[in-house]
Amino acid sequence: MLLPQELIRKKRDGGELRAAEIAAFVEGVTAGHVTDGQIAALAMAVFFRDMNLMERVALTCAMRDSGHTLQWQGLGLDGPIVDKHSTGGVGDLTSLLLGPMVAACGGFVPMISGRGLGHTGGTLDKLDAIPGYNTAPDIGCFQRVVREAGVAIIGQTAQLAPADKRIYAVRDVTATVESVAMITASILSKKLAAGLEALVMDVKVGSGAFMRTLEKSVELAESIVHVGNGAGMKTAALLTDMNQALAPCAGNAIEVRCAIDYLTGTRRPRRLHEVTMGLASRMLVSSGLAPDETAARGRLQQALDTGQAAERFARMVAALGGPAGLLDAPDRHLAAAPAVAPAKATRSGYLHRVDCRCLGLTVVGLGGGRLRPDEDIDYTVGLTDLAELGQPIEAGEPLTMVHACTDHAAERAVASVLTACQISDSPPEPLPLVYWEIGCESSS
Repeated sequence: MLLPQELIRKKRDGGELRAAEIAAFVEGVTAGHVTDGQIAALAMAVFFRDMNLMERVALTCAMRDSGHTLQWQGLGLDGPIVDKHSTGGVGDLTSLLLGPMVAACGGFVPMISGRGLGHTGGTLDKLDAIPGYNTAPDIGCFQRVVREAGVAIIGQTAQLAPADKRIYAVRDVTATVESVAMITASILSKKLAAGLEALVMDVKVGSGAFMRTLEKSVELAESIVHVGNGAGMKTAALLTDMNQALAPCAGNAIEVRCAIDYLTGTRRPRRLHEVTMGLASRMLVSSGLAPDETAARGRLQQALDTGQAAERFARMVAALGGPAGLLDAPDRHLAAAPAVAPAKATRSGYLHRVDCRCLGLTVVGLGGGRLRPDEDIDYTVGLTDLAELGQPIEAGEPLTMVHACTDHAAERAVASVLTACQISDSPPEPLPLVYWEIGCESSS
């Protein structure tokens, strides 16, 4: 029997851990034989000494096998099991869009999402803004909704990759969250436990991204692609821009309303549409539902134009306890903040730079996010009508509309927005929406 401290010492000294050693350590984490101190020590050793590809695959698979792995073969599904995951950002509601879109094109999307933490918004918090929506159904209900609606978006269950939950909690308080090897294992263990055949990863780049530099974002994307493929799941990644909010809004109920407007064709903001189509088309190609990106985009646009994607979203919401008439009367079901105030530009010019992280923290300050996992949030607050980078602005024109619970909170948020936005006499150089693609080859 290998003592945990011997494995820690081996990695501390730069050694390569064997798959059996990693599996034994993770089994000890799940059973409670490995202490939090030992988890912290190994996490710190990995942070400084790193892991090679073989070790990363072994850690990911061991964490996947620490709990239940979903099986889909007996459910009579006639399409591939495929998902997308994002490193998180501001105004990023693509999950609410592409899940129903891919489902309408023949895929099955069992999406296990997270809550917002820090400046980034969480998909589960957006869905919690829908009255009655159950983000924590049992596994049987989850699989039934996936079979019937083609998509279900829920939170992580205790049965899937339980070792990850314990390891992450320790990493969160020991300054080892940024380890690319352990981020990779944390993300992919849950996706593999969900029984996916294909995954497309959205790694954010810019002032609102989790990874602070382009180089670190590329490193994470490459790690996820190589480890995912090494574990037997077809994996691709896009690096997308987060130097400004992806949608022209941020906030939970506000983003749900934006998603409804998008799916029903009321309004499809350019940046949000392009990134959503880019990710969804890769999902179709990676899972074999389309031969190439052009064909995939055509199918996705048809799913939007015919209302099939909107119908899938409505079906998912109703099946998980939300109102059946949400798409027909969103104002009846989505609560609104009582105070609304413009954040007016103090000078004329062009919106030259946005501190996107600051915008996200502004929403948190309004009560729309949390700095600790146990905090309650206000689903109604946020920002709408956000100006885009390069947009000409007149003095006194709103850079955004602030939605708050009180006038005083709105005033504080207005000051925060003005601090985050830089106006200059000339427009900035345009930034790409997609910086890089990794492992996005056609499956044909």
